[in-house]
Amino acid sequence: MNFTDRAKRNAVDYLLMFLGAVLYALSVSYFTAPNEIAPGGVTGISTMLNHLFATPIGITSLLLNIPLFIWGAVESGRRFILRTIIATAMVSLLIDLFQLPAITYHGERIIAAVFGGILSGTGLGLILLRGGSTGGTDIIARNLNRRFPYFSVGRIVLISDAVVVALSAIVYGNIENALYAVIAIFTSSKLIDAVVFGLSRDNGKLMIIITTMPDEVTEVLTTKVNRGVTVLSAQGGYSHTARGVILCAVRPHDAYRVKTAVTETDEQTFMITVPATAIAGLGFSQGSLS
Repeated sequence: MNFTDRAKRNAVDYLLMFLGAVLYALSVSYFTAPNEIAPGGVTGISTMLNHLFATPIGITSLLLNIPLFIWGAVESGRRFILRTIIATAMVSLLIDLFQLPAITYHGERIIAAVFGGILSGTGLGLILLRGGSTGGTDIIARNLNRRFPYFSVGRIVLISDAVVVALSAIVYGNIENALYAVIAIFTSSKLIDAVVFGLSRDNGKLMIIITTMPDEVTEVLTTKVNRGVTVLSAQGGYSHTARGVILCAVRPHDAYRVKTAVTETDEQTFMITVPATAIAGLGFSQGSLS
């Protein structure tokens, strides 16, 4: 891939990540925070600190993420953490920017929870789709999953969010606030699935990669993307050229990272991505990838 093509792809990536950051920031500033809903994660903690001490949500979230960035850089590599830092910085600054005008929704909290979840889920989905994240529990979950693969990423995030939601009931002094946070989290998760999975209910993706550079592609996938692969020997039916067929099972939001890494290594790669409804083994829970 030449410099121009890479620059165009990066421009599209960051444009969509910015759009995702705008949507996520709107969900916090206009819907959840004004209605005392703390839907999990570092943003949820920052929302509660804003309620207690009037600290800015965005900047507080960014500061809380700094030690996680350092941990993520050590565990996940520079490319992932760079996009995470950029996405988190955009979200944090936009949250505080959108709080400046006094245009917020104060009404039925069920509406605030649902629409907050819709906006945050769509925003997070766009960010994840282009290889970024908003830090927080996502970094914690990824890193812990690498060290303890029997704890799935989804389960770690769920536990982390549950702790924050339970804490919100104490901070706001009302169990209803925690229940509305659960609604927001549930709605957000469904929208993330819709954006990242393409409105499917698949548990994962099987990527079939046909390349004349199997050793190089395997090296990139196992070291930079941190995915296991299976390599088969094959030959072209017409050219009879020796080729490698690489099988790689991934979580849906990792499919983009795999595709990018492979095409950067071998521009002539032929790839097929198919749904995988049940994957079991090291790094995956039974029947699910989360």
